[in-house]
Amino acid sequence: MNTITRRDLGRLSLAAAVAGAGVTAGVFPAVAQSANPIRIGFAMALSGGLAGNGRATLLAYQIWAAEVNARGGILGRPVQLVFYDDQTTPGLVPGIYTKLLDVDRVDIVTSPYATAMIAPAMPVVMQRNVTFLTIFGAGVNEAFKYDRHFNMNVVGDNMKETYAKGFLDIAARLPTPARSIAILAVDNEFAQKAAESTRFLSRQRGLRIVYDRSYPPSTVDFTPTIRAVQAARPDVVFIASYPPDSSGILRAASELRFTPQIFGGGMVGPQLAAFQAQFGPILNNLVNWDVYSPEPTMNFPGVAAFQEKYRELAVKEQTDLLGNYIPPYAYGQMQVLEQTLTRIGKIDQTAMAADMHASEFDTIVGKFRFSASGEWAEPRNLYVQFQSIRDGDLEKYKRPGAKVILAPENLKSGELRAPYGPAA
Repeated sequence: MNTITRRDLGRLSLAAAVAGAGVTAGVFPAVAQSANPIRIGFAMALSGGLAGNGRATLLAYQIWAAEVNARGGILGRPVQLVFYDDQTTPGLVPGIYTKLLDVDRVDIVTSPYATAMIAPAMPVVMQRNVTFLTIFGAGVNEAFKYDRHFNMNVVGDNMKETYAKGFLDIAARLPTPARSIAILAVDNEFAQKAAESTRFLSRQRGLRIVYDRSYPPSTVDFTPTIRAVQAARPDVVFIASYPPDSSGILRAASELRFTPQIFGGGMVGPQLAAFQAQFGPILNNLVNWDVYSPEPTMNFPGVAAFQEKYRELAVKEQTDLLGNYIPPYAYGQMQVLEQTLTRIGKIDQTAMAADMHASEFDTIVGKFRFSASGEWAEPRNLYVQFQSIRDGDLEKYKRPGAKVILAPENLKSGELRAPYGPAA
């Protein structure tokens, strides 16, 4: 991997954004008009509830673009990122993609971050028959069945049958295997799919579901909810939540001293540096879905070098300080695009889609292929456990041991500790 010079580092700034189309817009990097850049357009959550992940994703893209241009670009052309802030508002997404394709006339489009933001873009890109490389969607293409959709996410093709498997495998390894489970999920597409997987696999395994509820995204006070879960006396608790509600749920569990054998599941939020710094020992022994941890079993070529660059910039860009969640995959997403364009030797939407269906990709998050539906052919849902967490210092998360991998078996790096709780 080529290095970025100090001058390149200085140019990587989200502050380069300008006003446009009623939302924040930006172009990175600036290139001479005669350079004929390959323009890659996308919406991204730079404000609103998903901004923590959106800004980290954008920074990873910018690092990739700077490196590619330092090597001479792709197909002899520099790359340029054209982006708009979707404000974590799905209703803005169709207009942004219409503008990118019809007014800005970008060469390639990639997606916003997250399932709820990707789905509104699908009809626009399908109507124009362009290849769509997405980031961290979950089952978006199940309904659309678009053959030019490719998703950079570990969930795989059949989320119902695979997503919660690792969590329940861990529950089965308790000294006294779990017999009952509680399921709590926010009412959005990703969380409901996660809950469906947990429900389906729990019934397959004979686990008694003693609590199964959803809650609206606007929920603020989770104390009554967690008290109800606690009253059901489950052995294990699976929660599917987004960052704002993950915060409220963990605080409520801590205040009520709720310590089931396993607590966690599909909570989005604990993967992020700000969350880890804020919650410190409240995370101790939490078992949760994840995509990356700096454990020896995930030391893929290039990932450490990328994170070193990312962390040098993250403070200045006021984004996730560790880059242990989405950034390696965002960089890997752009490696997929680069490898495809290099192989086919031109920008051709039909050829791009054919290559992505046919090829193996070698990225900083490992090697993988896409399935016929554009998901990872082999799912890789991690379940990690926070261990020996005594404070909010982030340095521990740069090293193995703070967030050990319990599942899948081929990436396992530690043993389960139970029960959940900061005093455990």
